[in-house]
Amino acid sequence: MATIPNFLSRPPSSLSTFPKTNLSLRKTSFPSPNSSTLPVFPKPTPLKRLEPGLTTQTQHFIAKATTASDTPKVDSDERVQKVHSIEEFDEALRIARNKLVVVEYAASHSFHSSKIYPFMVDLSRTCNDVEFLLVMGDESEKTRELCKREKIDKVPHFSFYKSMKKIHEEEGIGPDQLVGDVLYYGDNHSGVVQLHCREDVEKLMEDHKVDHKLIVLDVGLKHCGPCVKVYPTVIKLSKQMADTVVFARMNGDENDSCMQFLKDMNVIEVPTFLFVRDGKICGRYVGSGRGELIGEILRYQGVRVTY
Repeated sequence: MATIPNFLSRPPSSLSTFPKTNLSLRKTSFPSPNSSTLPVFPKPTPLKRLEPGLTTQTQHFIAKATTASDTPKVDSDERVQKVHSIEEFDEALRIARNKLVVVEYAASHSFHSSKIYPFMVDLSRTCNDVEFLLVMGDESEKTRELCKREKIDKVPHFSFYKSMKKIHEEEGIGPDQLVGDVLYYGDNHSGVVQLHCREDVEKLMEDHKVDHKLIVLDVGLKHCGPCVKVYPTVIKLSKQMADTVVFARMNGDENDSCMQFLKDMNVIEVPTFLFVRDGKICGRYVGSGRGELIGEILRYQGVRVTY
């Protein structure tokens, strides 16, 4: 189902003139399939539970991963660090510092684990600023203790860490979702400007009053499924439209300043895309539909779009 664009009937002319409100972020009864009502979190898909009696080693699992059909061949997985104990796990997180760390919890008996692992290996080769760890839950008592501490009882399970803190986790995801998660939580070097407070937004708007570029501000939440889904499209568009459009992103639940900005902008559902030109907010689009988003961007660039 296509997302129906939702525009302000009287959009604020600028951030400074928009009235600050105490509007609480409310739930709607029938949210759009391409948007997430604040602050909804996706539910993981349950898979097979870890069986404590299994002791098959990691090497057997990797061999199975290389022969699974419809998956990339694992030629070399040297960028994926195998972790065998709580001590090794904690040390890996400490060394990574503020880098994104992606951890796959797997098991040798799990068909789904062996299917997704080659895709993680491929990601490890292209995402040099992200660290990847593999924990085989049935390898030994030490790895079982680690899984117990991290409350992992189903595999494959992916956890995402930054600065030794867990920022996101997923169960039962496919390759596309994994790629989207890595891009969303580990994006540091793309053409999308990362905004962390209201002042960052105001500075970005001021900087582009001179060149008259359209600013597309992607407003979302860290744990919003549709926000993650649409973000690879945002990255691709930021490269294709770099000469005429500036793309930026803010996560409302990053801090109090960001959440207040969402309230001030009357953002009810995420993802919401705010369109800004010459220091003024001229409209918005709510949803994660790729075609609809591109259409709205072209419309605010003055390109006539027919449906």
